[in-house]
Amino acid sequence: MAFRRRNKSYPFFSQEFLIQNHADIVFSLVIFVLIGLMFETTAKTAILFIQPQYNISTMSADGEVTLYHYGWKDCATVLFYLCITIILHAVVQEYVLDKVNRRLHLSKSKNTKFNESGQLCVFYLVSSLWSLYEGYILHPSSLWENYPHVHLRFQVKFFYLTQLAYWFHTLPELYFQKVRKEEIPRQLQYVSLYLLHILAAYLLNLTRVGLVLLFLQYLSEMGFHLSRLFHFVDENQHKMFEMWSVGFVLTRMITLTLMFLAVGFGLARSENQMLDLETGNFNTLSIRLLVLFVVCFTQSWLLWKFFRFQLSRTRELRLEQAKVNHLKRLSQKLRP
Repeated sequence: MAFRRRNKSYPFFSQEFLIQNHADIVFSLVIFVLIGLMFETTAKTAILFIQPQYNISTMSADGEVTLYHYGWKDCATVLFYLCITIILHAVVQEYVLDKVNRRLHLSKSKNTKFNESGQLCVFYLVSSLWSLYEGYILHPSSLWENYPHVHLRFQVKFFYLTQLAYWFHTLPELYFQKVRKEEIPRQLQYVSLYLLHILAAYLLNLTRVGLVLLFLQYLSEMGFHLSRLFHFVDENQHKMFEMWSVGFVLTRMITLTLMFLAVGFGLARSENQMLDLETGNFNTLSIRLLVLFVVCFTQSWLLWKFFRFQLSRTRELRLEQAKVNHLKRLSQKLRP
C-alpha cells in the first residue's frame, strides 16, 4: 500500500525515508495488530488496542444495554486509533488535497495553509455531525441531570477516544509534514488547548457538556477553514470571512452561557456535592470554579485575539486606502 509517489529512494531508517514512508510503516503496524486477532494467544492483547474497554451490561426498558467507563487501558485504544488517524491523514492528503493543489498552483506557504485547512475541515465536519447526532444540544437540562455521567454509550466513549487520537496524532504530523519552525508554537498552542479541554471533560465525567461545546467549537472552526479554502480558490472572496466573524463571536457567547448554565447553575443545585473518586463524582465548588475559570479564560483569550486581529486588519486597510487616495490626488495635480 503506497500513499505517495516515490521520486527518489532514501537509505532505510534515514530521516527522509521515515518521513516519506511514515504512512506505510504505520499501516504495517496496524496490520500486525489485526493479525493478532487470528491467534488465541494474542487475541486478548489485540482486542485491548482495537475495542474500547471497561464495558458493563445493565438492564433498561429496551432490554440489556452495554455501557462503558474510562480507565488506563484506554491509552492502548487511543494509541491504535492514533495510527489509524495517521493513515487517514495520508489518504486525504494524497487522494484529495494534493490533486486540488496541483490544479491551483499555490505558493509553498499557501499550499501549507491549504493542506492544514483541508485536513481540519474533514475532521471538523465528521466530529460536528457525530456530536450533533448524540442529541444533547437539543436537551440542555441533560447536561447536568443525573451527574456523574460515569457510564457512557459506545458511541460517546468511542467519540472521545477518537478525539484524543486525532489531536495526539497532530504532534508527530508536525515532523512528518515538515512544518516550519515558526509555525510549530501556534499549532502546539491550539492542540494543547483541545487536549486539555477534551481530557478534562472525559476524566471529570462532563462528557455531555464536552460534546455540546465541541460541536459549537468545531462548527465555528469549520466555518473559518472553509472560508480560507474558498479564499485560496478566489482571492476576491471575503463574504464568507465576514459571516464567520459573526458566527465566531456568537459561538463564544453561547459557549459561555452554556457553561454557566450547566456548571455554574445546574451542577450547583445538585444534592451530592462531595468529591468521590469511586463513583466518579467531581461536583465540588472548587472543581466547578476551576472548570469555569479554564473555559472562560480560553473563550476570553480567543475573543481578545480575534478583536486584536480585526483592529490591526482595519488599520492596515485604512493605511492602504489613505495611500491610494494620496496617489490619486498627486496624479490629479500633475495633470496639465
